[in-house]
Amino acid sequence: MTGRLAEVALRTNAAQAATSHGVAHSVQVAPITVAALITPKWLTRHLDVPSEATDVILPGYCDSALDDAVDPESPRTTWRMRLAEIAGLAPEKIVCGPNDCRDLDAWLGGKIREVDLTDHSIEIIAEINHAPRLSIDEVVRIAENLRADGADRIDFGCDPSRRCDRVGDYVKALIAAGHRVSIDTFDPHETRAAVDVGASLVLSVNSSNRESAADWGCEVVAIPDTPDDLDSLESTIEFLSRHNVPMRLDPILEPIGFGFGASLLRYVETRRRYPELAMMMGIGNLTELTDVDSAGVNMLLLALCEEFGVGSVLTTQVINWARSSIKECDIARRMVHYSLKEGVPPKRVSDQLISLRDPKLRPYSPEALESLASGIRDNNYRIIAQDGVVHLISAGVHLCGDEPFAMMSELLSMPQSSNVDVSHAFYLGFELAKAKIAAQLGKQYEQDQALQWGHLTVEEERHRIPRQSRHRKD
Repeated sequence: MTGRLAEVALRTNAAQAATSHGVAHSVQVAPITVAALITPKWLTRHLDVPSEATDVILPGYCDSALDDAVDPESPRTTWRMRLAEIAGLAPEKIVCGPNDCRDLDAWLGGKIREVDLTDHSIEIIAEINHAPRLSIDEVVRIAENLRADGADRIDFGCDPSRRCDRVGDYVKALIAAGHRVSIDTFDPHETRAAVDVGASLVLSVNSSNRESAADWGCEVVAIPDTPDDLDSLESTIEFLSRHNVPMRLDPILEPIGFGFGASLLRYVETRRRYPELAMMMGIGNLTELTDVDSAGVNMLLLALCEEFGVGSVLTTQVINWARSSIKECDIARRMVHYSLKEGVPPKRVSDQLISLRDPKLRPYSPEALESLASGIRDNNYRIIAQDGVVHLISAGVHLCGDEPFAMMSELLSMPQSSNVDVSHAFYLGFELAKAKIAAQLGKQYEQDQALQWGHLTVEEERHRIPRQSRHRKD
């Protein structure tokens, strides 16, 4: 069942869905313009179910009220039960479909099966750069935010140009706040102060400071003396092994332009040489030093780590385009773990890292769009964005363009614009701006809903114009 405006679109999508799933179907077009305005109570006067029907699919917007009591004094009878009586079917055969008829095929086939992204196998170490330049309270506050985004360990990044005599106080405060802490320094004095109060990992150790590592009593990250010198890494590994120092290996990821590809091969070689030892990858050299949004880069690097058996990553989020790297890594590590565990590509697993564009577009066909434009008889404004074009539709109005200012100027020059007051003009301007962004980027635009930016999406409250204006659908 649907309303008149969605008839053409529903008939098209229902026919395609019926063919895909091998079912017979019929469409009832209710005597109402907009399907979203259909209520279960209203349906008790208008539902007309063919005798051969086995199931009734109502518009998705009915869902919130379908199991409400018909009479508050008699809560055992719901609108679903009342509609089932009218249809001559069991109550469970009265169901609500998707809000948008273009999603009908996916809805009939069941939504994408539940994907459990609880598990992961990669530790995220979040570095606070130049931490001694901040107050202890600032460091703890930043650490709390990093943990909320998915960090498992906080790396206290020391200042190479100046020794921090209070490093112990910082680390003690972080541990008191419940954090696992690593210390990032080559200064033995800073390292000793940190491990004495509970730091459990030292970044990093090579031939310059490995002698001291034997006395720290904690795990260290072993690195080569220079990134391309795996022999120096081997020497440090042998020394640490002789002194029973627990370690993880980091052959050093190089930035693009400085041997990025070769450094990846060194991870492969290190894993081949030392299959039993833990490894770490510092991925900030790529995300922070590449002019590109960080989500895709983090996803690929976490995938490499999962495949190479690199059990931890060190990253930071200083540069603005990488400001959400910790959260991105948390999402990515779950996706790649699921992908390798299930033996499937990480597609249709999660849309949280799809920000610039959307996973799927649901454009209207030209026929459905034309039917919608010609079928509207009220003064409510509908906004549609697809194929790089914004459509503004109302009774006797169908404006198309990609520039909201020009569209509003044209609208206000038309006789039909007499119903556009100040508040409604603001609403239209706000929605047209969103529609322009969607059209420009190739995103799905839904009027009165937030654009989807993956894990960065901020849902919007439904915008309502005072009812006396009656200039838009409620």
